Amino acid sequence: MRRTALASLLAATTALTLAFAVPSRAAEDAVVIPAPTVDASPATGIQTAVIAGGCFWGVQGVFQHTVGVVNAVSGYAGGTKATADYQTVSSGRTGHAESVEIKFDPKKISYGKILQIYFSVAHDPTQLNRQGPDSGTQYRSAIFTTSDEQKKVAEAYIAQLNGAKVFSKPIVTKVGALEAFYPAEAYHQDYLTLHPNQPYIAYNDIPKVENLKKLFADNYIEKPTLVSASKATN
Repeated sequence: MRRTALASLLAATTALTLAFAVPSRAAEDAVVIPAPTVDASPATGIQTAVIAGGCFWGVQGVFQHTVGVVNAVSGYAGGTKATADYQTVSSGRTGHAESVEIKFDPKKISYGKILQIYFSVAHDPTQLNRQGPDSGTQYRSAIFTTSDEQKKVAEAYIAQLNGAKVFSKPIVTKVGALEAFYPAEAYHQDYLTLHPNQPYIAYNDIPKVENLKKLFADNYIEKPTLVSASKATN
């Protein structure tokens, strides 16, 4: 698991061994999927989406390279404030999932487009309680909705994709209302950008950003929108 990776940033050989212990499809395999037929209504003002899809390093990295995303923060959702820390969440017994809170401008990107990127390149939604080399409920696929409309869009899209059989297995993503989001520790933020050569990142996560650029060229930005930059301007 990635737990040992963080303790010492991994010895290269250990990291590569973990990276290649992929149960089904490698992280660089993206799936071309149709856009959602049901999307959120046009809106003004910054909106919030919270999603979970395995290690938050890669999911955050993808959306930091996405047009219309004002900020993408790694953190925890699904559990309580008392257990919202990395070591405790890593036990897999807190109810939390490693998640990313996405603040976005709906005039530049819709909620449905965010979900399309999430299902297509950010993670594999058919893996149950795991993602690539990482296993445990904290790595589950989940959408934490902030409104009834988001719930409607997410559930309709999952039904659409399952009906079209765009994946070889059924989608296991759970949809539920967001109760709270807790930002992760500072050393987790902007991790992909700060550690692009770390073996785990290079094998599992950099390909996700490359697939975003390839499959969603109109939604891709070269310069990432970093948490550190957002804090510096506030």
